[in-house]
Amino acid sequence: MIKCAEEFVRLRSSEKMDEYLKAAWDEASVEVWLDVINRYPDMRKWVAHNKTVPVVIMEILAVDVDERVRFMVASKNRLPEDLQLILAADISDSVRQRIVYNKKATLKVLSSLLKDDNEEIRSLAKHRIDGGRFK
Repeated sequence: MIKCAEEFVRLRSSEKMDEYLKAAWDEASVEVWLDVINRYPDMRKWVAHNKTVPVVIMEILAVDVDERVRFMVASKNRLPEDLQLILAADISDSVRQRIVYNKKATLKVLSSLLKDDNEEIRSLAKHRIDGGRFK
């Protein structure tokens, strides 16, 4: 378990593969994640990358000012439908497209993307709804 913000930053910045993987896979408390987000803004994307990050932290990161952070959140398979819907309405085409590619995107979310301004996103959403798979 990651015990503090500094530990997460050290692990994430490490050139040792086992430490880097620990940053991606180990749990931390909500307080530690909040500390990382607040004190190390350049690490928010990597907080979102962590496989165990709690939903409450995903909620914060889903509305982050940085498109790269929101993109990473949109990639999460554990993303609840309410957050999928928020990201499906994101200003960034890349974030909305990432939701289409999210294998856990719900029918409601994909259906909302059928009305997207971006033709490619509409087409991809239709393809997913029609049972198509992406390569």
